Parts: sequence; C-alpha cells; structure tokens
Amino acid sequence: MARTKVQKKEIIEKVSKIMSDAKSLVFVNFHGLKVSDATTMRRALKKDGVGYFVAKKTLTTKALETQKYSGTMPELVGEFGLAYSNDPVAPARGVFEFQKKFKDQVAIVGGVFEGAYIDKTGMVAIASIPPLATLRGMFVNVINSPIQGFVMALDQIAKKKQ
Repeated sequence: MARTKVQKKEIIEKVSKIMSDAKSLVFVNFHGLKVSDATTMRRALKKDGVGYFVAKKTLTTKALETQKYSGTMPELVGEFGLAYSNDPVAPARGVFEFQKKFKDQVAIVGGVFEGAYIDKTGMVAIASIPPLATLRGMFVNVINSPIQGFVMALDQIAKKKQ
C-alpha cells in the first residue's frame, strides 16, 4: 500500500529525530532475512540499548540531508535498516555480530560516527572495538604487568639467596 505525503513526512521527521538524538548510526542491508531472524536481531539489539528502524532509502536520504554530517554519504543499497544508539560503538558491534551469524543476509553498508559519514570498512573497524569493561581490564593488565614482573624477579632473587 502506498504511503500518503503526510505519512512520508512523519517518517522523515521520525528518522530525523532518531539521527539528532543518536551518537552513532549504522546503515544495514538486510536482504533475504527471515522475519523470525529479523525479530531476533531487533530483540537482541534492543537488549543492548540499540534501536532499529526500517524506512525507505529515499525517505532516509531526505532525513539525512537535513543533518549536518561531514564526509560522503555511503550508497544505501538493498533493503535498508538503521541501527542507532547513544553508545557510539553498540550499534556497529550489535549489527556486526548478526552479520557474522547471517552471512549474505545482513551487512553493514556504512554509518555515521561522531558527526561524520563512515564507509563499510570504517564501521566494521568500529564494531571490532572491545566493550568498555574489556578495555578497562586490558588497561589494568598493562599497568599490572611491570609490577608483576618485578615481584617475580624479587622472588627468584630471594630463592637463590636461601
């Protein structure tokens, strides 16, 4: 069923609001994805605090034109969805997990990160950033490593003197 101009305007306004409120957007191509798999993906993304909205590419493009993003907008291909969140990395990470799970059915085609358009490879790189808790653990390990080495060296010296 065709949408009326009023409905299209409402969709553009909703997508514009999503874009202005979100810190990060991921453009998703979901060609051939079953409804049950799409529902599973939506629920998993929602659990991680990521919203997911499907809109026509033309309406999304009109909403993107109202925003002041720098760079070149990636080409929006196939069936199009938009993942968004206030966590800058969560949408890319969430969609990337499903991209690995549903090969050839879900794909990241680009996005917006920190007010700039990012291409597919950039968004995949952002998706591979570990969660904050993991990064903190890695940082603590880096700080702890020299201290641990020093303690082990002192222990070996103490064993030799006995």
